[in-house]
Amino acid sequence: MLLSYYTVKGSGQHEIIIQKSRFIAHVKRVTTEEEAQSFIEELKKEHWKANHNCSAYLIGENDHIQKANDDGEPSGTAGVPMLEVLKKRKLKDTVVVVTRYFGGIKLGAGGLIRAYGSATTEGITATGVVERKLAQKYRITIDYHFLGQLENELRSSPYILHHMDYLEKVHVETYVNVGEEETFEDWITNLTSGQGQIEKIGVEYLEIDVAQQ
Repeated sequence: MLLSYYTVKGSGQHEIIIQKSRFIAHVKRVTTEEEAQSFIEELKKEHWKANHNCSAYLIGENDHIQKANDDGEPSGTAGVPMLEVLKKRKLKDTVVVVTRYFGGIKLGAGGLIRAYGSATTEGITATGVVERKLAQKYRITIDYHFLGQLENELRSSPYILHHMDYLEKVHVETYVNVGEEETFEDWITNLTSGQGQIEKIGVEYLEIDVAQQ
């Protein structure tokens, strides 16, 4: 599993007008090629009157699945520029479809490359990007007299306080970046004078919003 990677938040769309042509970018997070193809086919059915429904996607930890389709535009002027935007933004598990309704003015090869690239870029920005970071989830079990200090220290630390259960003892659930486990466990041991019970309860990705460039 990757320690971290970038992808889009979920799904979204954004439209731009260039020389009277409408370019509608549809963006979605997917995890399989089947999901990507299904999304493309849905949009082709929805926008069957459009002149073109060009697409590109990158899937897998190592981008081992990547496809670009010009859907009738001159070769290399739509799908590939869209795919290049995904690569430049370092996005994974993402599919983009740009629907074009021709406005009567030809753009030429260079104009098409810029138009599809711009539509893709703006569509991604409108949808939003997240960084998914692999984190170890912990459950710390402590006596109540450690609660105040531990909670205060956690809230001012780089670790994420997720949840607390107030039972016979307090169960505190936290997230720690993978690779920082030993440091975290030593820190908890010191804070609780060795009396806190430290338990690993799974690994999962956390999503952090990425500021748009």
